[in-house]
Amino acid sequence: MSLAEQFLQDLDKEIGNHPEKREILAEYEQHVYELLNDVPVDENDIYKELAKRMGTPSEIAEIWQQEESVTPKKTQWLFVLLNISIFIGGILLTLSYHVFHWDWAESLWSGLTDATFIIMLVYASFWGLLGYEIGKEFGHGGYKLLKKTFVISLLPNLILMYLIVFKLIPYEWFQPFLSVPFIILCIAFTGMLYPISWIGYRWGRKVSV
Repeated sequence: MSLAEQFLQDLDKEIGNHPEKREILAEYEQHVYELLNDVPVDENDIYKELAKRMGTPSEIAEIWQQEESVTPKKTQWLFVLLNISIFIGGILLTLSYHVFHWDWAESLWSGLTDATFIIMLVYASFWGLLGYEIGKEFGHGGYKLLKKTFVISLLPNLILMYLIVFKLIPYEWFQPFLSVPFIILCIAFTGMLYPISWIGYRWGRKVSV
């Protein structure tokens, strides 16, 4: 048995009955052989080098046991609630500007209408963070959670677009945003949100190892 195989076998024992054991082992096996292909290591030092770069099998197992306490449901609803909070903030600002005509709301509204690209960039970062945190916390087993969380989190966006397009809420309130180029940009941007989340997820998975 090679020292790389010994490392993975020890990791198998240390992880024990973790519910995502198979996915964890597959993930680390891939990274072990990627590391050995990228970095020349003397045969006798392989185990030591793997432990140095990724942690000993017991240290890796301890990390996964700690992360097991972070439930998928908590992570999912954290991001869902964050996205809803963003929309509630937008609703309150819209009411403050169009209904109450407060000076601070008018200044903020004017600033936002002139900074739509920055708003999109920040919002895209939110979706990238969603994928990153799920990938970092749940690794390979988080992909299904990513898809489910993405769909649930996107619902407020789709509902708002529906209400505006079919004029079920005061259409003129959003008139500064509703040029044809901006609508096309919004549709294209919405289509990019899942790839952004997926890239964040892949990055988070890589960091977690």
